[in-house]
Amino acid sequence: MRSYVPDDTRGRQAKWVEPLIFERSVPGVVGHSFPSTEPDVKKIAGDLSTIIPQKMVRRNPPNIPEVSEPGVTRHFTRLSQMNFAVNLGTYPLGSCTMKYNPAENNWAATIPGFSWLHPLQDTAMTQGALELMWELERWLGEITGMDAVTLQPAAGAQGEWTGVMMMREYHRCVTGECEQRTEMLIPDAAHGTNPASAAMAGYKIVVLPSSKDGLVDLDALKEAAGPKTAGLMLTNPNTIGVFERDIGEITDIIHDAGGLVYYDGANFNAIMGKVRPGDMGFDVVHLNLHKSFSTPHGGGGPGAGPVGVTEKLKAFLPVPRVVKKDDGSFELDYDYPQSIGKVKSFYGNFGVLIRAYAYIYALGAEGLERASEVAVLNANYVAHHVRKIPGFTLPYSQDAPRMHECVISAEKLKEETGVTAMNVAKRLLDFGVHAPTVYFPLIVSEALMIEPTETESRQELDYFISVLEKISREAHEDPEKVKNAPYSTAIGLLDEYRSAHPKTLTLSYRMYQSRLREENE
Repeated sequence: MRSYVPDDTRGRQAKWVEPLIFERSVPGVVGHSFPSTEPDVKKIAGDLSTIIPQKMVRRNPPNIPEVSEPGVTRHFTRLSQMNFAVNLGTYPLGSCTMKYNPAENNWAATIPGFSWLHPLQDTAMTQGALELMWELERWLGEITGMDAVTLQPAAGAQGEWTGVMMMREYHRCVTGECEQRTEMLIPDAAHGTNPASAAMAGYKIVVLPSSKDGLVDLDALKEAAGPKTAGLMLTNPNTIGVFERDIGEITDIIHDAGGLVYYDGANFNAIMGKVRPGDMGFDVVHLNLHKSFSTPHGGGGPGAGPVGVTEKLKAFLPVPRVVKKDDGSFELDYDYPQSIGKVKSFYGNFGVLIRAYAYIYALGAEGLERASEVAVLNANYVAHHVRKIPGFTLPYSQDAPRMHECVISAEKLKEETGVTAMNVAKRLLDFGVHAPTVYFPLIVSEALMIEPTETESRQELDYFISVLEKISREAHEDPEKVKNAPYSTAIGLLDEYRSAHPKTLTLSYRMYQSRLREENE
């Protein structure tokens, strides 16, 4: 296996003493100048004061830094050299599916015919974009086993909320039991956005415990399901990385109680082309296009969270809907009286939709299935080897294969050496490997949630495993070395309490200036 020894200088980042862009600002400096032949706006549009209402005219110019083009380029290039990205090394951030994004996807999103569109253009001028969305909706419906799809939600969490609101409308408009069905059942290993989305929709959260195998406890589910149950929100495979083998019985229990079943698509990368949520009995599905369908989403964006539904929920989808007319042209239709309305301005995060379209178009059905196969293979390869490293264990069922991710516990390492999962995560950065998700799911003590994705080669996985072996040896021989990591990053070990405390956060340049004045007084 591993053909080379891990080197903790592999992840060495640049460390520039780089001022803020506002501090680079020099009055009068510009990044561009328009040619003298540029048309006079006033000659074309007339006096702007007659066009723009006075109350909308800004009296003071915005505080925009005045920096030359080379200055801007060098500033952001230096910042990028102090950062980590999926095109620099392995990014096994569990549940986030941080796969490499093919360059052709970005190319597709920057085609002028797409990138120069304005959302207020007449639909007669946006037929290509509407056709792409119409076709993508049908592709996603086929992939998930749903009857209709909306592309409008801009993120997975917004997709969750959209799905739950449609479930609520179903109980209000169809069954007439909206006031009665006040509870949403959610497993204790669910993503944190699940209970948040359900609570925002007005539901009381009922937490379901996990079984000894890390699956939904069927007895607890049967006891919880009843006349107050609006639905169940479930991820399959779950956050342990194990497929819910009793999924048919689970969905039957909820349906028999009169509820609906919601599929969280965060882990969909494990089952593309293998099994469809609609065939498992789910009524609502959200997908993270920025995960399974390959748009880089580090730093909190961008995202897209399309939602698919079965026929009985179709009437409640957000508007507008993209429809194909008899003459083959496309239109936006708002005439859906039972719709929950808009959940985002315009029609969705279009750039991400294009990238997902390009990804699916390039891979096809066989390619999507192969991507899931390799993702599952990679996760099981890591789980098989890491569980043998001193200090690390594989919680819950040892026999059940992991799907796209595996959750490793460093609890034993902490007991033996005092080195925590967080310490391990920070030491990984010195070796050019991004830290996995830590301390999630909450049902695993000292959790390290590892998702290699299908884009990592065996050589990279072997390197990652070797790094964990080395960190284990360091923890047993010199635990302080691991506890004080990272060393090779642009920013060293942070005080976690102070960095998260509201009194120490600096969230804007205005806050920065204010605190600077306070320090100088």
